[in-house]
Amino acid sequence: MMKFDVLIVGGGLAGGTLALALEPLGLKVAMVEAITDEQRHASPAGDRALALARGSVDIFEQLGIWPSVSKHATPIKTIHVSDKGHFGKTRLSATELGVDSLGHVITARYLEMAIADLCRQRQIEIMCPAKVTGLNTEATAIKVELANHGKSTHCQSRLVVAADGGNSQIRQWVGIGYEVNDYHQKALVANISTEIPHDYVAFERFTETGPLAMLPLQASRCAMIWTHGEKNAGEMLALAPHAFEASLQDTFGWKLGRLKLEGKVKAFPLCLIRAQRLFAERVALVGNAAHQLHPVAGQGFNLGLRDVVALARLLESQNHHGGDPGAFTMLEKYAKARASDHNRTIGFSHGLIDLFVPSTIPVTLGRNLGLMVLDHLPTVKHWFARHAMGMAEDS
Repeated sequence: MMKFDVLIVGGGLAGGTLALALEPLGLKVAMVEAITDEQRHASPAGDRALALARGSVDIFEQLGIWPSVSKHATPIKTIHVSDKGHFGKTRLSATELGVDSLGHVITARYLEMAIADLCRQRQIEIMCPAKVTGLNTEATAIKVELANHGKSTHCQSRLVVAADGGNSQIRQWVGIGYEVNDYHQKALVANISTEIPHDYVAFERFTETGPLAMLPLQASRCAMIWTHGEKNAGEMLALAPHAFEASLQDTFGWKLGRLKLEGKVKAFPLCLIRAQRLFAERVALVGNAAHQLHPVAGQGFNLGLRDVVALARLLESQNHHGGDPGAFTMLEKYAKARASDHNRTIGFSHGLIDLFVPSTIPVTLGRNLGLMVLDHLPTVKHWFARHAMGMAEDS
């Protein structure tokens, strides 16, 4: 029977990054991944744009991932926040904050491919295509049943890390409950070509249907993430391309000149999912298995990446002292270390949804005054910017 110190279930962005972070520690690490590289490369999910906070870029640099993907990433040098039809707006500038960028935007597929390639280069053991079909927790390890290349096999690991997404099977099997806040919304996602270059500005515009983000990409293109209620989303998807473009133009305005669809519009349902606990006996949750956020503040992926780094650091310390990687005390430290960041970031993201949904005149007036105040109070603006850059936990 194969024996591991850490078995990572899920070989996507979170799981792959964790494997790379653990590789230098001398632990026996393996990943279980159900999807082949070819399937992942062909998946429409690879087309999604990720807004990498500055803190996330720093993490990828430290792990040696960034050099191979930086040429595909577009820096964000300004964030422009506004409320359609109202006076409130604010701008966050990298120059004002003394940094070269507030973050970067990258198509997920480039990052997925780079992480998978680096895992292979560093000879991390990957069982693929494989699925976990059963768990049996014992005193010193978890026995794991796998369907690997269609055959049933077994292994055991002192720690199992669930990096298997928002519908985590591992989370369910170990009895960790979760809370769901269904926003009854969908995110409409597409690439948009712009007549006027974006000049590395990311736009967040709050509209009567929901937030509209335009994130800068290469070659005078932007990634559109436009939130709509479920019924309205269906109507928007049914529009002919020219009619969709006209609606987008009316909503966003002419700051980037004429806007044109590049490819199809895709829709994704939106909800907040949060695990009630971050660990069970010999099991830790990271990334979307622990939390799945609304994209309004672009914080979900960055929060998950910080989970990975926190767990890796604790495992490094545990290993240095000859400790058990699946020990209850270590997992308890992980949960405590992540609690503040989770509460702050999830509260920040969820609060923006409450603040910028279609609302009454007093609420609309209040939030516009808030945007104006933010634009004129450097200390508060700096706090807001550090949230946007994924560096608030360092404050």
